Amino acid sequence: MNPVSILSRLLAGVALGIFFYTGLHWTVRALLTTRHPILLTIGSFWMRTLIVVGGILLLTDRHWQYAMTCIAGFLAGRLAVSSSLRLQAARPKCR
Repeated sequence: MNPVSILSRLLAGVALGIFFYTGLHWTVRALLTTRHPILLTIGSFWMRTLIVVGGILLLTDRHWQYAMTCIAGFLAGRLAVSSSLRLQAARPKCR
């Protein structure tokens, strides 16, 4: 385990977190206009979850340290998405 592989897994975890939580935000916004909200909710949940779990499993290479690094990156991705959405909501809207 070298620093480059740890950093790459951390960044991949961030990317997975951004993917997951941006997809969640998109799903919640789309619920207002969809004709099939249950199908959208369940389908989006399983698609996002399978991609993230599969990505983490591929990245861990059977090392628990890599798994923890990926999960830490995933949580950092969550913080990035939530702070970005908070900044967007605070911006004044131009008409």
